[in-house]
Amino acid sequence: MPPVDSVTVHRPRRWDEPMDPHMTDADVDWLLARMPFAGLDASQFPKSIPLDGVLKNDCRLHRFSPGQVIVREGDYANSAFLVLEGNAELITRPLPPDVLGRREVEKRSWPEALWQFLRPSGVRESRSPEDVTPDVELHDRPGTDHLPAASSDKSNHSGGEAETQPTLFLQDFGGLVRAGQTARLVAGELFGEVATMLRGPHGATVVAGENATLLEIRLQGLKMLQRDTAFAERMEEHYREHWLAIHLKEIPLLRFVPESNLRNVVEHTQLRSFGRLQWNADYSKTRKLSPAEQIESEPIVAREGHHVTDLIIVRSGFGRVCQNYGSAQRTTAYLGKGHVFGLEEITLSVTGGNGSPMPLQHSLRAVGFLDTLHIPVECFAREVLPHIRRSELPPNAAEAMLHSPSTAKSRERRALKRARSDSDLVSSVSGNEEASGTNVQAKAWDDLPSPTGTSFEPTGLLEFIVQNRYNNGRQAMIIDLHRCTRCDDCVKACADVHDGNPRFARVGNHHERLQFVEACMHCTDPVCMIGCPTGALHRDEATGLVRISENICIGCGVCAKGCPYDNIEMVAVSDPKGRPFLDVKSKQPITKATKCDMCSGLPSGPACAAACPHDALVRIDLSESPPLEDWLRRRT
Repeated sequence: MPPVDSVTVHRPRRWDEPMDPHMTDADVDWLLARMPFAGLDASQFPKSIPLDGVLKNDCRLHRFSPGQVIVREGDYANSAFLVLEGNAELITRPLPPDVLGRREVEKRSWPEALWQFLRPSGVRESRSPEDVTPDVELHDRPGTDHLPAASSDKSNHSGGEAETQPTLFLQDFGGLVRAGQTARLVAGELFGEVATMLRGPHGATVVAGENATLLEIRLQGLKMLQRDTAFAERMEEHYREHWLAIHLKEIPLLRFVPESNLRNVVEHTQLRSFGRLQWNADYSKTRKLSPAEQIESEPIVAREGHHVTDLIIVRSGFGRVCQNYGSAQRTTAYLGKGHVFGLEEITLSVTGGNGSPMPLQHSLRAVGFLDTLHIPVECFAREVLPHIRRSELPPNAAEAMLHSPSTAKSRERRALKRARSDSDLVSSVSGNEEASGTNVQAKAWDDLPSPTGTSFEPTGLLEFIVQNRYNNGRQAMIIDLHRCTRCDDCVKACADVHDGNPRFARVGNHHERLQFVEACMHCTDPVCMIGCPTGALHRDEATGLVRISENICIGCGVCAKGCPYDNIEMVAVSDPKGRPFLDVKSKQPITKATKCDMCSGLPSGPACAAACPHDALVRIDLSESPPLEDWLRRRT
C-alpha cells in the first residue's frame, strides 16, 4: 500500500512521443509488406518493443519532389533514410555554401571594424532584412499521402510540427545529373546510417530524384532494427565494404599499412559501442558526482590487470583512461577520435620485451558515449605492427621493437617503404617550398596528436576537465583569475561587436586559479547541431567553428535545448531602426539562435581576448593537452 503522502503519476514510456504522430497502422502494414521489413524476424524483438512498434514510433514517411534536398553535406545526423520508391541522387562533389543555403561570414577590414566601434547601431540584436530571410528556395515539408493503404481513408496526414519545417530545393539539380556529378540511390538502399551511428556529419548532399518515397529512421529505431541478425549483418557488411577501410586509414598509426594487410585488418575488426549516445541528457546529473563516483558510473571497456586481447581505436566519443589508486581510481588521460588503447601492452607482449604477456596497466571507460574499433592482438601483430614507426610507439615499446629478433633485411625493407611514403607526403605538404628534408618532415609529422591519448601534468585539473566534459571544447574560454581584475573589458568588447548583447557572461566553474567561462566552445561533439531542421547550425570546414546561418534559422530552439553547457540563447531580432521583425502569418516576433561566433568577421579575431588588458583570457583547444599546458607553464 503506497504511503499516504504519495502522488500518483503516469510512468513515462518509450513511445510517449513518436517520431511521426500521424503514422497509422495502415502505413505500418504497407511497410511490413515491403523489403527489407518483410524479411525481418519479428520474434527477435522484445514484446515491449515489437517490430511494428519500431516502424510506427521511430520512423517517418516522406515523399520528396525532384531536386528537394534530403540531407546536406556537413549536417550532423540523427537519422538514416531508406529509399522505398523512386530514387535519390548523391552529389559527388562539394557544393558552395550559398547553394546549400548557408551564408559565409565576410571579413571586415580594419576601417570597417573601427567605424562599427565608433558608430554602433544602438539597437539591440539588429539585423538587416536579408539576414533574417533565406536567399534560397525553401518549401514546407510535404505530406505522406502516397501510401496505397493509407490514401483510402485520408487525403493527407501531414501536419503539426512537420508542416513548419522548411526544406531546401537545389538549383540546377538536373544539370548536375546530366554532368555525371551524382550517384543514384535506388529502392532498397539505405544512406546516412554511418553518420547516424557515429553521430557525425553527413559526408555528402543527397537530393530527391523522380517519385522519391523515403522512410526516415531515427537512431533509436535503427539500433532496435539491428536486433534482427540479418539486418544487423547487412548494415555491418555495408560499413565494412564502403567505410571501414577509410576510417582505418585516417588513423595516423596505420598510415603505412599496405593495402593487402589493411584488407585483412578490415575483415577481423570488430565494431562496438558503450554508453549513451544522448550523453547530454545525463550531463547535468553526472557532473555533480564526485570524481570517484563518476568513474564508477561509466561503462567499462577494458579493465586494468586483464590480459590484452585487442587494440582499441576510438572511432567517436570520449574515453577515460584511469588507474587503481588506493581503494579508488584516478584519471591519467582521456581519449578522443583516432586515439588508441593497449598499444604498449600489445607491443611488449608480442616482442617479448616484458618477458611474458603484459596485462593492461590502465582501465578504459566510456565518458558518456564511446564508439570503438577492436583489432584482435594476433591480427594487429601480423598485419600492422611491422609497419609502425618506432617513433610513434611508447618509449618502452619502441625499445622492445628495436631489439626484437626481426632481421636487418626486413628492417631495411620497411625503412625503404617508409622513406618513400615520407617522401610522397612531404611533397604534398611542402609544395614548392625549398627546405631541408629534415625540416619538411618535421613540418609534416610534428603536429600529429599523441596516439595514446591526452593527459595533463596536474591530475586534479584532468579530473575537473573530464568531469565537466570540457575536453569536448575546441575553443574553450579560460580566465586566469590571478591576472583578472574583473574589469569586464572582455564582456564590453563582445557587446560592442554584437549590437550591445554580449555572447557570454563572465561566469563559470572554477578550478583553482582557472575559470572556465560559459561561452560556446565549438565542440568536438556538437550535440547542439543534432535536430536542427534546416541545417542552420553547421560546422565551418575551413575553421572548424560551429556557426549559425541566421537567414535559414527558424528559431525553433532545438539547438538551445540540446546544448549541454547552456551556451546558446534565443533572441528576438529587429531591423537597424529598432522595429521588431514579425512573421507574416502569425504576427509573432522572429527569433534567432545566438552564441559566440569567435568574432569571425573581425580582423582581430575574438574581441574578448583582444580586449583583455592583462592577458588573463584565452580561447584554447582542450581536446589536446599541449595548448593548455603551454599556456599554464608561461604563467608559472
